[in-house]
Amino acid sequence: MIQLRYHLAIASAAAGLAVLLAAGAAVAQPAEWLDILPDASLKGWTRVPIPATDGLKPIEQWRVDPEQKALICSGKGGHEWLRWNRELADFILEADWRFTPLDPAEKRYNSGIGIRLSPWGEIWYQAQTGLTGGYLFGQNFADGAFSRFNLSKQMKENRVKPAGEWNHYEITAKGDRITMAVNGEAVSELTGVGLRRGYIGFEAEHYEIAFRNIRVKILE
Repeated sequence: MIQLRYHLAIASAAAGLAVLLAAGAAVAQPAEWLDILPDASLKGWTRVPIPATDGLKPIEQWRVDPEQKALICSGKGGHEWLRWNRELADFILEADWRFTPLDPAEKRYNSGIGIRLSPWGEIWYQAQTGLTGGYLFGQNFADGAFSRFNLSKQMKENRVKPAGEWNHYEITAKGDRITMAVNGEAVSELTGVGLRRGYIGFEAEHYEIAFRNIRVKILE
């Protein structure tokens, strides 16, 4: 009887250890990438005018091209965000983007990717997409006050390619810090970020632009 109890105790301990190891393995699993390219209906995404008090223009300027697997903005429906309706804290966002080329003399291409936007854009952190380079700017809220910031002059180098060519952005929001890399190299970093949770968005600002390979790794 004693020997049976001994074997049962050993078996129980082994089973408990297996459960603990399985739980530990589950915790140790790295975060997975989520493909967040919307479907043709844009379900789960919301158009937010910039500023929100302006109201939306009636022209729908966003569509998904299934062949390119790309989100395309015509740039003809006014200034706005297309906001993913999932609030996030810490995450890594990757996306490719390119402008549809216009006249060779055109240099004012303008759009952006929002990181930790407030629901209606009163607070916003933006990774600029434009020929002048990729950098962070926006409106922070910290210590009870709003403050505008623009890190264009602190940009390490302009790694953005000409209109018509694809660029790759990797943007990390973690704690009070946002960093961005352009085509494989870190170029801009913001510290003292006051809003610790927010939304991802893509900006329409009067130029046709396409986004593809849009994916998120949630770190929280």
